[in-house]
Amino acid sequence: MKRFASMLYRLSTVSCLGAAVCVAQSSAHVHRNVIIFVADGLRYGSVNAKDTPTLWKIREQGVDFRNGHSVFPTFTTANASAIATGHGLGDTGDYSNTIYVGYKAFSSGDFKSSDGSITPFLENDQILSDLDARFEGNYLGEPTLLTAALAQGYSVASVGKLGPTAIQQVEAISAQMAGFPSEPKSIIVDDATGSPEGVPISDSLKRALQEAGLSSEAPTRNNGYGPHSPWNNGNAGDATNPGTRQANLVQEQWFTDATTRVLLPQFASRSDKGFILLFWSRDPDGTQHNEGDSLQSIAPGINGPSSMLALRNADHCLEQIMAWLDRHPAVRRNTDIFVTSDHGFATISRRDIGLDAQTRAPSARHEYAPRADGSPSEPAGTLPTGFLAIDLALGLHTHLFDPSRPSNSGAFCPYAEIRLDEQKLREPLFGSAILGNAPKERDGSDAQAIVAANGGSDLIYIPDRNPSTVQSIVSLLTGLDYVGGIFVDDQYGQVPGALPLSKVGLVGASNLPRPAIVVAFKVFYRHSGDLLSAVQVSDASLQEGQGMHGGFGRDSTFNNMEAIGPDFKKTFADRLPASNMDIVPTLASVLGITLPYHGTLRGRVLREMMTDKVQSQAAERKVEISTPAANGLSTILEYQEFEGHRYYDRACFVDLHSGSKSCGP
Repeated sequence: MKRFASMLYRLSTVSCLGAAVCVAQSSAHVHRNVIIFVADGLRYGSVNAKDTPTLWKIREQGVDFRNGHSVFPTFTTANASAIATGHGLGDTGDYSNTIYVGYKAFSSGDFKSSDGSITPFLENDQILSDLDARFEGNYLGEPTLLTAALAQGYSVASVGKLGPTAIQQVEAISAQMAGFPSEPKSIIVDDATGSPEGVPISDSLKRALQEAGLSSEAPTRNNGYGPHSPWNNGNAGDATNPGTRQANLVQEQWFTDATTRVLLPQFASRSDKGFILLFWSRDPDGTQHNEGDSLQSIAPGINGPSSMLALRNADHCLEQIMAWLDRHPAVRRNTDIFVTSDHGFATISRRDIGLDAQTRAPSARHEYAPRADGSPSEPAGTLPTGFLAIDLALGLHTHLFDPSRPSNSGAFCPYAEIRLDEQKLREPLFGSAILGNAPKERDGSDAQAIVAANGGSDLIYIPDRNPSTVQSIVSLLTGLDYVGGIFVDDQYGQVPGALPLSKVGLVGASNLPRPAIVVAFKVFYRHSGDLLSAVQVSDASLQEGQGMHGGFGRDSTFNNMEAIGPDFKKTFADRLPASNMDIVPTLASVLGITLPYHGTLRGRVLREMMTDKVQSQAAERKVEISTPAANGLSTILEYQEFEGHRYYDRACFVDLHSGSKSCGP
């Protein structure tokens, strides 16, 4: 009888999954399926039974990671690179959303565009494609899980937010003949799908979308409203006008419908293949950035009604995907779901540096002309967009240039100068800037310093690697009241007030230019111990009271992670540290995929969450403290270590003379 049962087990079984989908699975070799759901900017503390019931249900019934970690700097494309490859930023080189790349984007004629910058914003398919072409077909330098799975016979797709979605299969989009590959090598569906700026999709996928009653062109974030409407999710407002009051409903629904009405049915119908599908929800991140509930006030900040709508929107997308699985139990039984967020979030401050303290930085004492788009300047005492670059230029007594605006003066410098001796100063268009007396090279190679502005932290590059420039800049940084921690490239040795970049995993095998200095800005909490009340100084164009991330508080590093599926434990609270770097090693282990690698900054397999594993020992909590600067301030780093892997909790400035050795809650 057992022998007969064994023979039956090896035979193919057929499960009908609906009127149009019938799946034939060979029990002799059943491929696992994986769905990775990324809720961009979702804070662990935002998940609850009332507002996010689907997320809450997975947390309660599956694996609840109570000690999750985003990689620092806590930005989207940086963490997308970790989620895609399982490697840290020192290996991928995707140090932040905006980086210095060492050349002017599109300078080789890619996409026949004259636009571009030496400090490009990476949430752009064409920029990513151009970067790939510059760096041997894959700017990350490490293979992605989805591309490796595709090569091994899996059906693969990545859907959602522009930028991180393409990064999951970035090897497939390297520019060829001055544009995207003519034949789509992968399924990438994002904001730019159907437009000339987007990665092309196949004719068969276009037909399938149309047959499902969907447009083959992605909707924008406007929800069908005008540019200044409060119901337009892309409306960020300005210094005197509030931003959006609505979640990203229309675009997210299109992504979700494309997933559940086209892609999942197609994947399920292929009897000889498993599948991996990654869905990157723009909410709650996009709405938290642009929310219009708290103009020029840190209360309620990103804890108002607009952000609540965004949480429900992200949960709705996951609910629709889970409902499809529930209607197809044969697929559900064989599918692991891993939910994560790329980073946490905080309310923006551009004036406050503490509960009862406001910045007195030089850049905040100036008046500013209206912005290039005609929007009004910020209130008096507010840090301008690009405040770090402005303060450094003032302190170094050097000139300042905008890498995003060409010079029209006929001068040798190709970039517009930002005059610092005028009654009303101009802000760098996107915050990034070139410092130097007379830089002439388009690639920025002769600059004294280059600042890549990002938000809760900024990157500083020193093209000529002059140690005295590094020392001078760090000395200035330790005296700026909004700075909350400094990290310096190891090649410059011990710099008072700063810790080495290697201490936070930013020195590795990357071929991209490595920043000389990474600056984290101050974080404080309106309510002690409550991460949801975090306020973060941010170098961005958004307003005080809107939302940002990128800093080194636990509010930004504590991301939401949870999982459920046949390979994972049920009702399991994982208290060991876990991070976005650990997702690829864990899922590759489940799928039996071996990934080649170049760098050594790799995540671990989360064995404690597997059904056949037991809880391991606890992690060690450790602290690194720099030598003090002249004013007595030191950068302190708090982290956890487990099985040789580091998980970074927070960093800040402390005055050791005062006895403080902690970064707070």
